[in-house]
Amino acid sequence: MSAKLSLAICGCGSRSRTYSKIAISLTNEFEIVAGADPIQSRVQAIHQISNNQNFKAFSSAEELLAQPKLADIMLIGTQDQFHFEPAKKALELGYHILLEKPAAQTIQEVKELAELAKKHNRKIVLCFVLRYTPFYSKVKEIIDSGQLGQIISLRAHEGVDPFHQAHSYVRGHWAKSADSTPMIIAKCCHDTDIISWLINSPCTSVSSIGNTAYFNENHAPEGATARCTDCCPHADTCLYSALRYTTDKESWLNMVYPDPTTKRTKEKILNWLHTSPWGRCVYSCDNDAVDHQQVIMEFDNGASASLSMTAFDSGRTLEIFGTKGSLRGGDAIKQQFNTDLIIRDHHNGELEKINLQDQIDKQYAGHGGGDHGLINSLSRIINESSESPIESIIEGHLIGFSAEKSRLQGGIKITLT
Repeated sequence: MSAKLSLAICGCGSRSRTYSKIAISLTNEFEIVAGADPIQSRVQAIHQISNNQNFKAFSSAEELLAQPKLADIMLIGTQDQFHFEPAKKALELGYHILLEKPAAQTIQEVKELAELAKKHNRKIVLCFVLRYTPFYSKVKEIIDSGQLGQIISLRAHEGVDPFHQAHSYVRGHWAKSADSTPMIIAKCCHDTDIISWLINSPCTSVSSIGNTAYFNENHAPEGATARCTDCCPHADTCLYSALRYTTDKESWLNMVYPDPTTKRTKEKILNWLHTSPWGRCVYSCDNDAVDHQQVIMEFDNGASASLSMTAFDSGRTLEIFGTKGSLRGGDAIKQQFNTDLIIRDHHNGELEKINLQDQIDKQYAGHGGGDHGLINSLSRIINESSESPIESIIEGHLIGFSAEKSRLQGGIKITLT
């Protein structure tokens, strides 16, 4: 039996806590030895998860990275703008890295991390959890089997969900591109990565359009207050009322509430909302993240793909059209046909339905089982695999950054080299 892999956690927010819980649940595979975060209660939460009496706590990434190497792997779960520098330093110290997506704020930084990983003979595993879901793993298997023939076109759709958009991309950490990454990277780099992974050919051109059509002052209802806690007359009817954090939307605070170790009361939440960014009216924020975007891609093998992202739908849907058959799957198909995938054979018109729900561990169903799938694969990737995970994600990042460049230039076609 291989020795346990040790983890040091840089940034102890919600995603890091999720991955840490899964890692500890995989008996005899991982141990958590250290954690760093400016918010002490978050470090305490990781300490509790670790169940390690010798756990070392640090108040910042800088303090953690000033130490000699403490673990086999560093999990970097900081905000987007704080991925590159900690990852760079961790590689230099000899850590393998489990890095929350996106890898960095620019494609140049992504490529530099890949070069550093190669130089130091370390692996960077990106948290592209969709690759590790039963759904996308099955789609990849079907494509690679040749059942669909040559892939000619692909259509992907992501509905962010209106409240999710408001929480994360209007009020939240990813509301302003300059402070994080553009929406097409922050949210949809999952999707551009999956498209690149499935088509398996270099992308040759990208064009994109999109804007912030709804979440702006032009759509504020009459009399709306700057904060939902300021006795807004629309508090009871507004879909985006921050007062919902005290009722049916309280679970969203798991992502952002400063103290994850103590019970939240309604009074505590309301007091926090009076000054928190999440207490603001969604029509009176400083956001510039788009609430809808379309991306068109061409690939070297002749295939084309489109990706649509909208705040005003929920879930992912995928359609793939090949020379021998077509595939449809995802949330819209599940809702309409009560199955995950439908494959149509062009020759005889027969339909094959595939249901994958029994393959998802219900305890760790986040991201369609991808969170669990990622951590469950981590030991193999670090110890056994010869693959270079960071190299395989560059193409999807390049598509995303190029799409944003196109959008900002009015949708012009960007040629990738």
